[in-house]
Amino acid sequence: MFTLNRLQSKTALFMAVSITVGAVAPLMTVAPSFAQTSFSDVSSNYWASQFIQQLSQRGVIAGFPDGTFRPEEPVTRAQFAAMINKAFSKSAQRQPINFNDVPSNYWAYSAIRQAYTIGFLSGYPGNVFKPNQAIPREQVLVSLANGLDYVATSNVESTLQYYNDSGSISGYARSPIAAATDRKIVVNYPNVKFLNPGVTATRAQVAAFIYQALVSSNQASAINSPYIVSLVTTPPPPLSVTIPQGTIIPVKYEKAGKILVTKDETAPLTLTTSQNVITQDGTVVIPAGSEVIGELRPAQGGSQFIAQKLILTTGKEYNLVASSDVISKTETVKKGISTSSIIKNTVLGAGAAAAVSAVTGDRAIATEEVLGGAGIGALIGLFFGRNSVDLIAIEPNTDLEMTINQSLIVSLQ
Repeated sequence: MFTLNRLQSKTALFMAVSITVGAVAPLMTVAPSFAQTSFSDVSSNYWASQFIQQLSQRGVIAGFPDGTFRPEEPVTRAQFAAMINKAFSKSAQRQPINFNDVPSNYWAYSAIRQAYTIGFLSGYPGNVFKPNQAIPREQVLVSLANGLDYVATSNVESTLQYYNDSGSISGYARSPIAAATDRKIVVNYPNVKFLNPGVTATRAQVAAFIYQALVSSNQASAINSPYIVSLVTTPPPPLSVTIPQGTIIPVKYEKAGKILVTKDETAPLTLTTSQNVITQDGTVVIPAGSEVIGELRPAQGGSQFIAQKLILTTGKEYNLVASSDVISKTETVKKGISTSSIIKNTVLGAGAAAAVSAVTGDRAIATEEVLGGAGIGALIGLFFGRNSVDLIAIEPNTDLEMTINQSLIVSLQ
């Protein structure tokens, strides 16, 4: 059950999102205006086209002189290091080292040193980096999770069970890949359930992983792709809503602009809700036009509407404990006044109708102008001989706004 903390007749929902960015700062480098963002071998319906386009605009990746991107080509560890340094700007986490197989004149020497010092990449035993080795998919994900200091937010093995090939994930990679999964960094094409952890990562796959890592750290806008792994499930809609005590329900009375009753009478009355009553997320709980059945009752020298039943426009019925404020405004009916001026656009309680008839001497008040519709004749004797009578004057569209006096549970099914 969903409990409604506040109901309004008109609700606008504003979400204030506070984003806290950690040690990773947004990349401020602007791609050159001549950077290529479309490629002859990446069609608009290619599964990774949006990831590739976004990263090329940022200058993180680039194509080849012939206008191609070659999305299915493998990525080496050195190439990945170069991409990492263009995508992320982060302070050093450890001292740089010189790998035995990366000489100072190697094209990616600086990129490899930087990727190591900021925590995205590490070497192998024997102080080697293997820069020309094709990088497996699981290594890319481990690198991104470790470099962004992500840890799994739920049970690692439970998270990895999502993948049909989770048994193929290396031991060292299981916790970081679970963390990457939690952060929606993993993109699996063509089957989202297969990670293929040991398969060499292609240029398109690395582009997707890096872009999702930027999204996860609030440095890029999310892309809508069916291949992004997401373990977040949308909660089912609430089955019911609790309308709390104190909620105000606006109502109206369409038959007349005024109601007259005596101070002592009880008269049946059916109102309708004048506006939708909705939750803060926009769910309509009580539609406009729903019926509120109750009666006007004597109260503290005036009259008060007491609700008894709510009938929604769908036909569902609920017992309703609600009431209006006490209305004590009066209108004096004097002998000799024209009844037509009294009853114009007015509905009377049976007691008020009898009073008007007795005081004015007009016995021709129609029963359709009377709440309850009958019983006037028997009441006339109560007012016989009076020269005037004070009646409670109710303007239903403003005076009868109701307050719920007991919480009401309304089904949304």
